Amino acid sequence: MGRVKDKVALVTGGSVGLGEATARLLAREGAKVVVTDIQDEKGETVARDIAAAGGEALYLHHDVADEAAWEQVIAATVERFGRLDVLVNNAGIGTGCPPEEQTLEDWRRLMSINLDGVFLGTKHAILAMKAHKPMTQGSIVNLSSIEGLVGDPNLGAYNASKGGVRIYTKSVALYCAKEGLGIRANSVHPGYIWTPMVENYLRENDNLEEGRAQLDALHPIGHVGEPDDIAYGVLYLASDESKFVTGTELVIDGGYTAQ
Repeated sequence: MGRVKDKVALVTGGSVGLGEATARLLAREGAKVVVTDIQDEKGETVARDIAAAGGEALYLHHDVADEAAWEQVIAATVERFGRLDVLVNNAGIGTGCPPEEQTLEDWRRLMSINLDGVFLGTKHAILAMKAHKPMTQGSIVNLSSIEGLVGDPNLGAYNASKGGVRIYTKSVALYCAKEGLGIRANSVHPGYIWTPMVENYLRENDNLEEGRAQLDALHPIGHVGEPDDIAYGVLYLASDESKFVTGTELVIDGGYTAQ
């Protein structure tokens, strides 16, 4: 307990899946957590549960593709908790189709959330963290994917967005280090994790049980991951245990990319 005691953490897409697991774990480990999402009822539930368990949490409605929304969310975080120590850019969507069937509208929508949202969050987190230096030793954790490391025949837009998150994170890490800002930036690359997004994708495209079995078989460890598998990786990068870790990729994929 207490691995991120008294740190202030903002988790986007914190209502469900990886974001929910991360928000709850950071809170259990002592962080004050701001949960943001567009799924308000579920987000409010996460924040209430954290408070009921003795933690501190705030839920805010948040469209990560909107810069004004980022300004408001960061301002509300600082007003409530005094500063920002940790940003977890988790919000994202996933769609797939052959490249010749991809519409520009769908491409831009996915990029606006998966890549623009990471850029905007990183930008405004750095501004907030710089304003409270040296009180804040910041950590920015960007959720990429195994799909940011390897290609997939029908996930071109998703591959591009997550590959962008990977290399953008490295650039940010180098900038922050060279400027002496005391802010680290790292990306996390999950394999397939059993979340509502993955489950809904399978429901739309496959028989759910068969699809789950196929996903399990893709991972040498023999099964897909669980949200806490990723949340514990984020916790490490958010904590001072990783004070010498920046500009790197934490791959948590059951051996998927080792093949």
